[in-house]
Amino acid sequence: MKSKMINSVRIEGILYEHKLEMKMSGPNSKKPGTEYIAGTVSVATDNNLINIVQVHYTYITATTSAGKEDSRFKTLKAIIDGEYGCYTDPAVRDHAAKVRIDTAIALNEFYTDRNGAEELVSAKRLEGGFIHITPSINENEKQRSVFETDILIVGTAEKDAVEDDNGNIVYPAKLILDGRIFSFRKDMLPVKFSVVNEKAMDYFRSLEPSTKNPIFTKVKGQVISQQGVRLIKEESAFGEDSVREIPTSNKDFIVTWAAVEPYDFGSEEVLTFDDLKEMAAARENTLATLKKRSDEYKATKANAGSAFNGTTAAPKKAIVQTVPVDDNFKF
Repeated sequence: MKSKMINSVRIEGILYEHKLEMKMSGPNSKKPGTEYIAGTVSVATDNNLINIVQVHYTYITATTSAGKEDSRFKTLKAIIDGEYGCYTDPAVRDHAAKVRIDTAIALNEFYTDRNGAEELVSAKRLEGGFIHITPSINENEKQRSVFETDILIVGTAEKDAVEDDNGNIVYPAKLILDGRIFSFRKDMLPVKFSVVNEKAMDYFRSLEPSTKNPIFTKVKGQVISQQGVRLIKEESAFGEDSVREIPTSNKDFIVTWAAVEPYDFGSEEVLTFDDLKEMAAARENTLATLKKRSDEYKATKANAGSAFNGTTAAPKKAIVQTVPVDDNFKF
């Protein structure tokens, strides 16, 4: 297997807003009473302040595991203290700090009952990374929110263009890449990327990727995270036209480049099916643990509700099943 899987994202732009908090680790943590920072930093990567990319920080302490000062903590603390201002602060606006963040693609995963049946949600997000205050940012807007990653493509799907009521294209037709990328720990992460360039779509179609014929390659692209408003105008038989505002959201990872030659999948030095089997088993065990925590949380809530109503519910015991490595794996 490759000694290091590529998974990197660079975000540059105006410090738009933050939702960072100083917290203290609880009594059941590995290091109780440790002060840390958690939350999000949002960066406007375009000149019109429309593409707002969010980076999530889970647990940043003042020192690293090696006992050295963590520069991330220092910078994030300065943002919390207002030393570096955000654009959304009326007192700051055009004087907001410029930032550069080197981060990576991760997954925010949880189980939910939102559709009446329990399902796993795996949402892509940018997790952690070094954050720098900088006097200048890349002049090319398209180079301010870019990603580069190794990806194992196991399928594609067509998605038609989306039009508004007047027949105007709101979102173009695209080819969806069903792939697996990898964290620095080599955890396997299922993701979907988009391809909108026609020649690029033809290229990925021609590869005919599938679970039996996976294509392992390197791609680059842009991180899109746009919020806006679409106006719907209806003519009136008399008087002024009726105009409705509809909020829009466009969040995507759009592939704009691919390596000329894919990696030699199957090679011991690159990636093999045996490697995937082990990764798939590790992922299933991770999800089993996540499911266990979800079940325990729901049982706690149910017991709290029962106690409030004067009854006692027997808690369900969640079971974590270890997944064996065999030929019947899914990835």
